Order: sequence, then C-alpha cells, then structure tokens
Amino acid sequence: MLFVPGSRPAMIAKAAASLADAVCLDLEDSVLPDEKAASRGNVIRALQEIDFGRRVRMVRINSLDTDYAELDVMEVMGAAADRVDVVMMPKVASDADVVFVDRLLTQVEDAKGLTRRIGIEAQIESAAGFLYVREIASASSRLEGLIFGPGDFAASMQMPASAIGELDAYDAAYPGHRYHAVMLTIVAAARANGLRCMDGPYAGYTDTAGLIRACQIAGALGFDGKQCIHPGQLATVNAAFSPSEEEVARATALVAAYESAIAEGRGAASHQGRMIDAASLRMAQVILRRHELAR
Repeated sequence: MLFVPGSRPAMIAKAAASLADAVCLDLEDSVLPDEKAASRGNVIRALQEIDFGRRVRMVRINSLDTDYAELDVMEVMGAAADRVDVVMMPKVASDADVVFVDRLLTQVEDAKGLTRRIGIEAQIESAAGFLYVREIASASSRLEGLIFGPGDFAASMQMPASAIGELDAYDAAYPGHRYHAVMLTIVAAARANGLRCMDGPYAGYTDTAGLIRACQIAGALGFDGKQCIHPGQLATVNAAFSPSEEEVARATALVAAYESAIAEGRGAASHQGRMIDAASLRMAQVILRRHELAR
C-alpha cells in the first residue's frame, strides 16, 4: 500500500501506475494544515480523472479529534464516493469512532443512491487504540482491515523512538521486540474478525536492509503486507510478503502427500520425515492461498 500526499497531484498519477496493490490518497499527516482544503479538491479530481486499474483506491481522512475529519468525508465522498473503495481512519481510539464514520458514509451512500458500500480501515496507533482493538475490530461490517501505526503509537505511549518503524538504540537495549504486544494483538483481532492486517511504514526509504528486516518481523507475526511511503519500497515489500518458490513447492508437496494418503486409505500421512496433521495442512493451505493472491 502506497501513501500519496493529497497536496501533490503529480505524484498521484505515478502512484496509480506503480507496483502497489493499493494507493492511499492522504489528507492527514503528509498534508500541512493550510493545504487541507486544497488537497480535498486534488483528491476529488484525481479520483474522477485517473485510472487506478485494479488497485484499491483509499482515502485517509484526518483524525476525529480535528476540525477536518467530517469535512474530509462529506466533501470527498460527496463528490467521488463511487470512485472510493476504502476510507482509512487514523488514530482510532474506540469502536465509537468507527461507528461515527460508518454513519457518515451511510448518509453519503443513501443520498447518492449507491449500492456498493465503501469499506473502512482502522489505524491502531495510540494507547487507547491498543486497549480497545478488540472492540474496534468488530465495530462495523464495513471494516476491512486493521493497520499498525508505529510512529504515533510510540508518541502516545511516550516511548522514545528516533524514526517511524525503524529499530534504534532503544530497541537494541530492550530484551525483545518493543512493539510485539501491540502488533500481535492487532493480528489476532484482525484474524478473529476476518479482516486483513497491515504493518505501518518504514521511514528510511533508502535503507533496503532495514526495510527487509521490518517486513520479516511483520510477516513472522502474520501481517498481510506493509504501508509504503516511497515507490522505491514497493518491490521489496511485495517480495517480502509473497511466498517464495521454495515455500510454495514445499506446501504443494505437503498437500499432495496428504491427499494421496487419503485417496489410498492410509490412516496417516507424512512428508519429508514429518507427520502431516490438520494443523500442518492448514498452514500449507495458507501459503498456497497467499501465492494465488500474489499472482
């Protein structure tokens, strides 16, 4: 998922032709306060005029504790709701936040006679969001995904951090992964409610090794993908969250061995010296499903 500032129209067209699976037109952190109004107009024109192909079209509104959020929804959706797939909500603190935006979207859809519902993605990036992620994850049938926001989360928790998503001396001093609890909680809440879950961005867009490491950590915890702030990060992230040829081959062989055992009426199946049980079969099937989605 690639972020594009709503204040930079020329960048939106490039993002729409990029390697991203989803493009998020941002009205929040990447847009200065005196550019908010003009950026809404830029986003509306981009949605109406640019062909995004099969990419998911997202709009990130401002947080509900600002004077901009409701205007973001009513103006952008009022003009281009039929061109928006998902509204991204930053700094979601409770299920009530999601319910409020759900109602705004319902008003817009009803007024325009739309039959296709706009989805919602909720960014978990505060102490409150962490504590109430279970309630947030089940707040609305519109909800499609949960996203971890490491920068704002660190600020909310008053955790010292030198850059968004990057490991630093504080991480080296801590005997573990400082964001493990919140990241794993987000994944669990997403899976329990049938949602996708995305890791937040990595600020060092020229640090490929660091980005790969961040992707490996998120992938190990079960995240589906990662937000990107620069097109140069897309190929690395796509590769990191797509099963490797070796993983696909191993999973294919395991499923084949299991199916062969069932067809032959054998009571037990094995592959490469290990017994195949229902759990290992499901793990292999997850890899094959991800491979099909990546293709």
